[in-house]
Amino acid sequence: MTAPSHTPTRTVHPVVAAFVRFVVCGGGVGLASSGVLVLLNDRMPMAVANALVTVVSTLIATELHSRVSFRSGRRGWGVHLQSGLTVAVSYAFTTGALLCLYAARPEPSALVEQTVYLSASALAGVGRFALLRVVVFAERTTAGDVALGKASVVMAA
Repeated sequence: MTAPSHTPTRTVHPVVAAFVRFVVCGGGVGLASSGVLVLLNDRMPMAVANALVTVVSTLIATELHSRVSFRSGRRGWGVHLQSGLTVAVSYAFTTGALLCLYAARPEPSALVEQTVYLSASALAGVGRFALLRVVVFAERTTAGDVALGKASVVMAA
C-alpha cells in the first residue's frame, strides 16, 4: 500500500482574492477606457472625454465589482451613487495628473499620455478598492448579529 499523498493546500486570504478580482475587472475596464480616450482625443477636450469615459466605465465597473470582485448582493442606484463618489475623487486625480503633464509638456506623445493616465488610474484604483470593500460592498451587520456574535465573523472576512 502506498501512503496517501498529502499535498499542502494554500488558501488565499479573502482580501487578496478580492483585490485580484478587483484588479482584473477594473484593469480590464481601465484599459478599454484608455483606448477610448485615445479615440476621443481629437474630437473633444481631454477633460471632457475623461469625464464621459469615467461615467460610462464606472457604471460597468460597479456592476462587475458587485458581482465578481466583492461577490456582493448589493445592487441598485444607491450602490452606483456610492461608487460614483469614489470615482469623483479618481476623476479629479487622473485629470489633475493629465493637466500637470500638459503643463510640463504641451504636446506629449500618446505613450507618455497613456503612461501618466494609467499610472494615476492605478493609484486611484488602490484607494477605490479600500473604500468599496469597507464602505460600499461591506457586509451589513444588524443589532441581532452583534448580539449573537456574528459581527466578528463578518469583520474577519
